[in-house]
Amino acid sequence: MGLGYLKKYLIRYRKQFLIAITFIGLETAGDLIQPTIMSKIIDNGVKRGDMDYVLKLGGLMFLITALGASFAIIRNIVSSRVSQSFGADLREDLYIKIQNLSLENIDEFQDASLITRLTNDVNQMQNFAHGSMRIFVKAPILGIGAVIMAFILNPKVALIPLIIVPIVGVIISLNLKISYPIFTRIQRALDKVNGVMREYLAGIRVVKAFNRFDYEKGRFRKVNEGLKDITLKGMRVIAVFNPTVALTVNIGIVLVLWLGGIRVNTGNMEVGKIMAFVNYMTQVLHSLVLMTRILNMLIRAKASSERIGEIFATEPSMIVKENPIEFDEGKGQVEFESVYFKYGNNGRWVLEDINFTINPGETLAIIGSTGSGKSSLVKLIPRFYDVVEGSIKIDNVDVRHMKFDDLREKISIVPQKVLLFTGTIKDNIKWGDKDATDEDVEEVAKIAEAHDFITTFNEGYNTYLGQGGVNLTGGQKQRISIARALIKKPSILILDDSTSAVDLITERKIRNKLKAYLKSTTTILIAQRITSVMDADKILVLDKGKIVGQGKHEELMESCQVYRDIYISQLGKEGVSFGS
Repeated sequence: MGLGYLKKYLIRYRKQFLIAITFIGLETAGDLIQPTIMSKIIDNGVKRGDMDYVLKLGGLMFLITALGASFAIIRNIVSSRVSQSFGADLREDLYIKIQNLSLENIDEFQDASLITRLTNDVNQMQNFAHGSMRIFVKAPILGIGAVIMAFILNPKVALIPLIIVPIVGVIISLNLKISYPIFTRIQRALDKVNGVMREYLAGIRVVKAFNRFDYEKGRFRKVNEGLKDITLKGMRVIAVFNPTVALTVNIGIVLVLWLGGIRVNTGNMEVGKIMAFVNYMTQVLHSLVLMTRILNMLIRAKASSERIGEIFATEPSMIVKENPIEFDEGKGQVEFESVYFKYGNNGRWVLEDINFTINPGETLAIIGSTGSGKSSLVKLIPRFYDVVEGSIKIDNVDVRHMKFDDLREKISIVPQKVLLFTGTIKDNIKWGDKDATDEDVEEVAKIAEAHDFITTFNEGYNTYLGQGGVNLTGGQKQRISIARALIKKPSILILDDSTSAVDLITERKIRNKLKAYLKSTTTILIAQRITSVMDADKILVLDKGKIVGQGKHEELMESCQVYRDIYISQLGKEGVSFGS
């Protein structure tokens, strides 16, 4: 998967990155010169008893150390700022990209995986960016510089680190090759843990109601153990390779001491240079350990980067045609022409040969058994999904030729599964229109039969709702959701079984008020109760994705067996009138 999306961040932060690298270079240069100064102190000062020389070079070492500490502080400040800014920008861009994806794209990635990519995967890349400016640049400079300084001191003894470094390079390469697939699997295992946790938290009331805690514990234990096992496998790889690198370099240090000792005894090398050599070998060891650590971070970052890249590389499955048609005021006519639809590559048609027209201001009711395609049909109108064949037109314009903003600005939806957001009741209603006044909020709340129960709360419309509106009943949430849709003053209102949790009397009141308020609004109503659809201007009867009846209540009672069966099953042969 291409990582080209990272280019813009490299360009955006290149100046700060170069500043950090500059100070890393200065800091490392100070570290590299210290052993050489120390060797001179020993060989020229201590050996000869020249305290002035010792103090002079000792002061120089102190000054270099102080400067190195200052450079390190500046480098840490810059690298922290850059990495945090990079992480925030990447997370925001990824969030915006996800917003622009179609529901079909979202279904392919799955919610839990998207959450992991927005959080853990971005954090892995952010940590690597921070580490790369602190460690990744410093480690090779320190290692290469230590070898060069060792050569300057004694070329023959310096052959030892020159041999050791390639051996360690091979070990690190093996580490990369073995570890990368493992860390990719770790991120996938984390997806599964997040998925189970998300399902459990979303359905915690159902779990409690059915006392299925043991089952949920088992589900979580399975994915949690899977994450633990694959993580331990990755840690075992690191546990083997890191000590192997340290052992290899320490063998090099022993060889330096052994060969250096021989050369000191023969008078070919001084003690101070041996100590300097040991320091340089220690610096090589330190740089290789740092390289191993940052390469392990690189493995994780690479796996995370590719997962993030998959999202950036995904083209939305729905696009707006070139030169979209713009119009300000919509009348609200909706027309389906020979519409066929199915989800993804599923071979079964969810909707087949759907044809109907709703005129502005009319109410269309849709009824049918569970799985007949009612909700799928209304999802096509705001282009949550695209038709496979045929077309959907609003005011004689194909929805595929309209901008998404223009299209969805004309439509309000009360979904089957009500979702309220953390915040006040007023905030939730004003989601439909952020500029609405308090009077507007109260007006639509009264129409939705929500005003009375809202005013019973101590804080009224400023009552704070928990996540998903947990402190409200199902019927209360539905009524607030209806108010939220009404405050938008849409051309088309879609009510997807939006009063299923409301009693019949309250439902009748809402319907009567909606009629008066929505005189010019086209209303599409999905309902399970036949009493909710009987007085609609037109009723569609769906069965297995096909229209098996279309017309008014009286017409369908005469011509549609499916509709008649629903009527009899709910109301009996005589029926009951729940009209206005």
